[in-house]
Amino acid sequence: MIARSLRSLVGALAISATALAGHPGSAADLVSRAPAPVAYTPPVAPMSIVSEVRIGGSVQDPGSAERNTSNINGEILFAKPLVSIDPFWQAFVPRPTAGGSYNFGGRTSYGYLGATWTVDLFPETFNRVVFLEGFFGAGFHDGKTGPKALLPPGFNALGCNPLFREAAALGFRITEHLSIMATVEHMSNAGLCIENRGLTNFGGKIGYTF
Repeated sequence: MIARSLRSLVGALAISATALAGHPGSAADLVSRAPAPVAYTPPVAPMSIVSEVRIGGSVQDPGSAERNTSNINGEILFAKPLVSIDPFWQAFVPRPTAGGSYNFGGRTSYGYLGATWTVDLFPETFNRVVFLEGFFGAGFHDGKTGPKALLPPGFNALGCNPLFREAAALGFRITEHLSIMATVEHMSNAGLCIENRGLTNFGGKIGYTF
C-alpha cells in the first residue's frame, strides 16, 4: 500500500517536470507574476514652523505711574533652527519669539521680537516637568518718550523707542502639550536715552506646544 502511494507520487512529479520542460516559459511566467517586494520608506515626520503659542496676562509696573492697569499678552515661539547635530550644543539654541501686550488702561502697549531659552530643572527628579526660561530682545511700544516733566499724568518716561526687553518664566508642564508659567518682564533703554523709567510687569501665561 505504501509502496504504491510512493510510486504514484513519483509519477506525478515526473509528469510535472516533463510539462515544465516542454514549456520553458512557464517557470519564468510564474516568477514574473509574483509581486515585487516594496522598498521600505521611513515615514516623514511633519515639520512645523511654530513650536508653541501662549496667551496670558500681567499687571503693569505696580510701582510706577502706570500702576493699577492690566495687560493681555500673546506670544508665538518658533521651532529651533538646527545649529548642531550634537544634542548637548543644540540644547543651547533658543527659539525665535514674537509677541505683544495690550494695556486695558490706555497706558503703554508694546510688541517684541527676540529669542527664548528653555531649560528643564531637575529632569531626573521631576521628569522634565518643571522648566525655567529667559528671553532677550527688543520691544516696540506706543508709550511716552519725552522728558518726564512734559509727560501727561499716568505714563512712565520710557526715553526712546525701541527698548531692550528681558523676561523670565518659571513653568510647569501639565501635559505633553499644555503648560503654565509665572512671568516677569522688564523693558528699558539701558541708560542710552535721557529718560529711563522703563516698565516691569508681573503675570502668568498658558502655553500650548505642538
